Amino acid sequence: MGQVPEVSGLTNDDIAALSGGRCDRPFDILGPHDGWLTVHHPDIAALDAVTEAGSLPLERVFGDLFRGRVSGSYRLKARSADGTEWLFDDPYRFGPVLGDIDLHLLGEGTHHRLWQALGAHVMVHEGVAGTHFAVWAPNARRVSVVGPFNAWDGRRHPMRRVGGSGVWEIFLPGVAEGALYKYEILDAHGGLLMKADPVGFGSQHPPEKASVVRDISGYGWKDAEWMAGRATAQDRRAPISIYEVHLGSWRRRLDQGGRPLSYKELARDLVAYARDMGFTHLELLPVSEFPFDGSWGYQPVGLYAPTIRFGPPHEFRDLVEAAHQAGLGVLLDWVPGHFPTDAHGLARFDGTALYEHADPREGFHQDWNTLIYNYGRTEVRNYLISNALYWLEEYHIDGLRVDAVASMLYRDYSRREGQWIPNRHGGRENLEAIDFLKAMNVAAYAESPGIMTVAEESTSFPQVSAPVDAGGLGFGFKWNMGWMNDTLRFMSRDPVHRRYHHDLMTFGLMYAFSENFILPISHDEVVHGKGSMLRKMPGDEWQQFANLRAFYGFMWGHPGKKLLFMGCEWGQPEEWNHNGELNWTAAAQPRHQGVQALVRDLNRLYRETPALYRKDADPEGFQWVATDPAQSTFVWIRRGEAGDPPVVVACNFTPVPRPGFRIGVPQPGPWREAINTDASHYGGSGMGNLGGVKATDTPQDGQPASMAITLPPLSVVIFVAGNGDEGEES
Repeated sequence: MGQVPEVSGLTNDDIAALSGGRCDRPFDILGPHDGWLTVHHPDIAALDAVTEAGSLPLERVFGDLFRGRVSGSYRLKARSADGTEWLFDDPYRFGPVLGDIDLHLLGEGTHHRLWQALGAHVMVHEGVAGTHFAVWAPNARRVSVVGPFNAWDGRRHPMRRVGGSGVWEIFLPGVAEGALYKYEILDAHGGLLMKADPVGFGSQHPPEKASVVRDISGYGWKDAEWMAGRATAQDRRAPISIYEVHLGSWRRRLDQGGRPLSYKELARDLVAYARDMGFTHLELLPVSEFPFDGSWGYQPVGLYAPTIRFGPPHEFRDLVEAAHQAGLGVLLDWVPGHFPTDAHGLARFDGTALYEHADPREGFHQDWNTLIYNYGRTEVRNYLISNALYWLEEYHIDGLRVDAVASMLYRDYSRREGQWIPNRHGGRENLEAIDFLKAMNVAAYAESPGIMTVAEESTSFPQVSAPVDAGGLGFGFKWNMGWMNDTLRFMSRDPVHRRYHHDLMTFGLMYAFSENFILPISHDEVVHGKGSMLRKMPGDEWQQFANLRAFYGFMWGHPGKKLLFMGCEWGQPEEWNHNGELNWTAAAQPRHQGVQALVRDLNRLYRETPALYRKDADPEGFQWVATDPAQSTFVWIRRGEAGDPPVVVACNFTPVPRPGFRIGVPQPGPWREAINTDASHYGGSGMGNLGGVKATDTPQDGQPASMAITLPPLSVVIFVAGNGDEGEES
């Protein structure tokens, strides 16, 4: 290396670091310092500084390093070997963007608006338009932003290290909305990594892997009325009926190569359909960007980026806003339990186990070949809590359904002896994950009023949906996986054998009020050889449809909020296939339309009848009347508040009709037949009670009154007290 004239802060080692792509303090060297301007720009023939006084050629002092005496403001003009010239601003003349408060919060890992500091932000900085980039990579030796704007060359835009926070930042003038970018990271061992932005707001279409600069500011929401009232709509005393949707396979444009609907098309079609069906909420399988379609989104790489598969971020907001204007809440499946090992993702992000545990006994998920977050690391916990708040605040999401909570709660989840590390007390509970979940729920409910969080949790871990200050995990609701498994086992059996498994339908009431439960018939029940809901049912086709209708009647009459996966509402005959659309041809057939009409009417009755929802989580809202294993019949009462008409639900899970079936009821007088799953317009036999029955004051089943009803085969009949004089006294 030749002799370098003295320039403040510049040494031969500095030049070697710049030329070799190893410089970790570029702002100390490059840009204007003590009257000298130093610029490193590979692969150009000449470089000028353009000032008010004119154009000043900069001297090539070594390799790709240029310098000269420059005072005042300037821009740079480069010339390539073929004579092409271009004018640009020097990134190294701009001061930092991150302020003292950001640095303090980043340093202690308590920045709950992490996305406002990190990621790529389109802005005007010191009077110039461009994009500010910031990323956490504490163990990197050098971090650069690369993209088409610098020929993906990590030597051109090395970032400044921000104090001791582990964060690197740079403002790149001229980089705008839509620009592709990655971070090139020189790790501690000299290896080069190319990483997508962990806090990027956009991504390329998979299988491409770059992040995309997205300006997510300035949407202009028009859903203030919904946001102001959603707390009431999402309370445990409210009717909540959720339509679970995989956006990529609900409907497809078969006239355009079978592409999925866009967010804007879904805002029109999906919202209108869900509203017509009477659901109160949409729940979307994960929309955070993910590389592999077959994961359905449950292996996300871009936690802060709505998947580009259906459109850019603002169009995802269009979908949420359309739902709100239609009176529908929007829940997202959220995956803080693990992340994939894809090289461009979080795995060994700066060359070390940064987001994950170094020890695979703590950091590797054997079931899914994924990595487990290190919940004990403050910055990682902050990253995830911020992500929860990001979706709630930036996209007005009404709630998060947290995936695979059981896998987070236990260190020995799906592990044999010797494959896991006990906690500090020698136990199996993952104390750090438990603390994270509590902190996430506290932050979500405190900072986004009116939201709801839901745990997919399949064990008997206590108080999942109890407040944190009462010793719980702080979720608003929990999926009732036990109820789902038991009842589907019962329903799959031939009616002649159901008498021996009667307890499968009643056991759930032993614990039904221990949590704020949602009854889930989710996507997991209709894939991987489990069969569709229709084909789980025994018997010939007529009996399969009758069984399915009866099961839905049982579900909507049972305590607990409701969730139904798309296609189940009309009895799709096939398993769900994420690569195609639902079988809408089948949906148009009469028997399927009957199931669909039933679900629509169940949702309507549920919303209009307080006894069916007000005390879903209160044992005072439920009372058994009679169950008979020999006949596979079940009768119970649902109650709301004082003055709410009570409801009686009667179930017959055999194909034997039961005329003159006497049941006890809480009061004499008229009882309206509000739902009969065997009604002819649902595809049933049409057997029923002519719209209602009058109860007499003859005691039965411990009740002060009773009535004789017709209980059709394979059916559920729901009666509501009062509301008419129809029916014969009996």
